[in-house]
Amino acid sequence: MIIGGSASQDLAAHVARELGEEIRYVETRKFPDGERYLRIDGAIPEEVTVIQSTGYPQDENLMELLFIIANLKDLGAKKVRAVVPYMGYARQEKRFNPGETISAKIIANLIVSAGADEFITFNIHEECVLNFFSIDAQNVSAMPAIAGYINKKYIKKEKNDPIIIAPDKGAYGFAREMAEIIGCDCTYLSKVRLGPDKVETRIVDVRCEGGDESTVNVDAVKGKNAFIIDDIIATGGTIVNAINILKQYGAKTVDVCCVHPILTNNGATRIYEAGADKIIGTNSLSSDTSRVSLAQSIADVLRK
Repeated sequence: MIIGGSASQDLAAHVARELGEEIRYVETRKFPDGERYLRIDGAIPEEVTVIQSTGYPQDENLMELLFIIANLKDLGAKKVRAVVPYMGYARQEKRFNPGETISAKIIANLIVSAGADEFITFNIHEECVLNFFSIDAQNVSAMPAIAGYINKKYIKKEKNDPIIIAPDKGAYGFAREMAEIIGCDCTYLSKVRLGPDKVETRIVDVRCEGGDESTVNVDAVKGKNAFIIDDIIATGGTIVNAINILKQYGAKTVDVCCVHPILTNNGATRIYEAGADKIIGTNSLSSDTSRVSLAQSIADVLRK
C-alpha cells in the first residue's frame, strides 16, 4: 500500500500507478486552535510506504509525516517505509557556531522514534545526514530523471548542442552524472580571488587533469545550450551569478535545473530576469517549476 501525505499526493498516486499498488490518502484537517486531526481509513497491511515531503510549511508537513508513521504502526503495520523526497531541516548537519541546534539529527531521530523502518530521500544536501538514522537510509539521485527529461524534451527534439554546468565545485558531481547520461560535455564555475577586494568567477578547464581552477576555458559554452544543475535552489543568488557568467562567455541559451525548487524571496523571478529560458525542477516540492516527476525513480527503488 502507498500512503500519500498532503504534501505529496500527486507524486504518491503516480508511484502507486507505476507499481500497481493500492493508493490510500490521509484525511487531515485543523482544529480551530491549529492542532492537526489525522485519520487513515480502512484495513492496514503489514507493509506500507508513506510518501511525504517536508518542505514549506516544514513544521506542519513534518508533524503530519510523524503522525502517519506512528498511526500506521498503532494500526498494525509491521514495516513502514518513509519516502521523503525533500527532507526539511537537513541543511544543518553540524554546529557551525556554538550553541546551534543540529536540526538534521533531531529530525532523523523523530522519524525513527515515530516508527519508520526505512528512510528514502533524494539528493540530500549533505549525505552525512543519513548517518543520523539508526535504520536503513538511502539517498537516491534525481539526476537520471532530470537528464532523461531534458534529453527528451529539449536536446533530441531541438537538436541543440548542450553542455551541463555546475554553479560551483560542490555540484560538479551532478553535472558529470547528467553529462554521462546525455552524452555531452560538462564543467563547473569557480570563484578565484584576484586581490583583497576582487573575486572573479571562471569556467574551469576540466580538460586539465583534476580541473585547473585558475584557467578559463573560454570556448566551453560559446554557442552552446547551457543547462545549469544544482540540488537546491532557494533565493537563486548563486544561479543568477552563473547565468551572467555563461551569457558573458557566449552561451546560446541558459536553462536552470534542480532537484528541489524551493525558490524563496522571488528566486524564480530573479533567475528569469537574469536571462534563463526555463527553470526545471522535480516534484519533490510542489511549484510552478516542478516539471520532472520522481515517480519512476521512487518506483524503481521500491521494486528493489
